Amino acid sequence: MLRVEAFLLGLVVTGSVIVTPFSNPVTRASGISLPQPSHKGTVTVEEALKTRRTHRSFTSRALSLQQFSQILWSAYGVTAKVSGYNLKTVPSAGALYPIDIYAVVGYEGVETLAPSVYHYRPEGHALEHVKDGDLRVAVARHALRQMWMADAPVLLVITGEYARCSVKYGGRGIIYTHIEAGHIGQSIFLQAEAMGLKAGIVGAFRNEQIIKTLGIPQEHDPLLIMPVGFPGSET
Repeated sequence: MLRVEAFLLGLVVTGSVIVTPFSNPVTRASGISLPQPSHKGTVTVEEALKTRRTHRSFTSRALSLQQFSQILWSAYGVTAKVSGYNLKTVPSAGALYPIDIYAVVGYEGVETLAPSVYHYRPEGHALEHVKDGDLRVAVARHALRQMWMADAPVLLVITGEYARCSVKYGGRGIIYTHIEAGHIGQSIFLQAEAMGLKAGIVGAFRNEQIIKTLGIPQEHDPLLIMPVGFPGSET
């Protein structure tokens, strides 16, 4: 919290909040298009809510690119464009959308994708390459050595850039960003459940080490890490 407060303090100048334009954090963008998501499933919302649990055991079975696409769309995909605003699958204060989602894809984690860190671009429903390599073990170590995470084929890292919300709402922008991350987490849980997958959720990690490991912008503060994959046996 101290890091967040210091960040906001640095933005305040003579009573105004100054925000630098959001820049594209990906320098090696490859523009990988994702398959179009489905908007109709076979599991009801009520069924998904009833069976949803935090899972901590995963098999090494790869996700298909279609499954991966569906999970990302459910998390933060664009659902409509109204008055020039791209509206997404979760509510956002002032439609400011301060969240970025990074996918840590393991070796043979998603069919046809190399093991790398990818940045999800909702507006084009596409991926951009951030960093090479299977970094699941490194992420798990920085999450207080919760090594079960590394078994999941994909780790979704949900980050917040507070300035994008605080430019309008001041200090409450932090709270609104955290609320939005929670909405995203539930969307991922329910979509995974509806597809026969499982998801876990982790909030204990060393933020600075996660940022450094993934090679993402310093202002993208990690809020949640969600392993996603096919379930293993839980003891």
